[in-house]
Amino acid sequence: MTDAAQQEADFLNELGRRVRHARTVRGLSRKLLSQASGLSERYIAQLEGGQGNVSIILLRRVANAMGMRLDDLVAAQETSSDWRVVRDLVEQANPEQIALAKSALAGSATAESRVVRRRVAVVGLRGAGKSTLGRMAAAHLGWRFVELNTEIERENGLSVGEIFAIYGQEGYRRLEQKALRQLAEHPGPMVLATGGSIVAEPLTYDLLLSSFYTIWLRARPEEHLQRVRDQGHVEGKGDPTSVLEDLRAVLLSREPLYARASAVVDTSDVPVEVMAERVIGVIEDRFNGTDNGGRRPAA
Repeated sequence: MTDAAQQEADFLNELGRRVRHARTVRGLSRKLLSQASGLSERYIAQLEGGQGNVSIILLRRVANAMGMRLDDLVAAQETSSDWRVVRDLVEQANPEQIALAKSALAGSATAESRVVRRRVAVVGLRGAGKSTLGRMAAAHLGWRFVELNTEIERENGLSVGEIFAIYGQEGYRRLEQKALRQLAEHPGPMVLATGGSIVAEPLTYDLLLSSFYTIWLRARPEEHLQRVRDQGHVEGKGDPTSVLEDLRAVLLSREPLYARASAVVDTSDVPVEVMAERVIGVIEDRFNGTDNGGRRPAA
């Protein structure tokens, strides 16, 4: 194989890896991506395997179906999540904000002490207990409890399923970010339960991490699967081995993102009351159990 041919093969393999990772971190099967993009599962499998020539038009359809930018798939080298966040923020900024950003990057801006309000968000894979434990913690603390998906549905008068059907992945992510921005500006203490795939959108996840004290509810894949089954969200006729392997793949792809959370609470092999005690303990330790005026408690 010539050097040029090897470089092309390496590019296709890397492209396939990025497509596969983007699909997995969003919790999409090849079947769902096929339905969303209008492309065959066979084509997607070939794309992920780095096989054959790639049409830029078809690749654009794949990117759109996943609610991501085409250039993030075909970039010459892997870009960091921080860079993607900065890029997206600059694209949305007004001239005054861009001027301030340039000043900060040039080192001429004065850093202000960060104010941390009593806002907590719980993240994790489906079945982690975000809604159950978030609600229990909020009730114990006397804080407001909010489910992000419920807020999105209330704001738009549509169910999450209807939003995906009408606007697709990209439209849902846009509405998710808008709802999160509104909640981040809401006064008063709050516990927020997020969707499991919120970590897949860099700008939205960065907004969450910067606006909320974020707790990752971690559990073993087997526990996630059993909880989801108990909730009736997995059909009993599905192949348990296949479903568990898919869940493991999603968790593996998201773990580095979930790990960016400020704290981790392990919810494996303990009763729900113990899980809640652990979450409440982490929150109370963070905020000293008092109203500190919104400022970071002393170390």
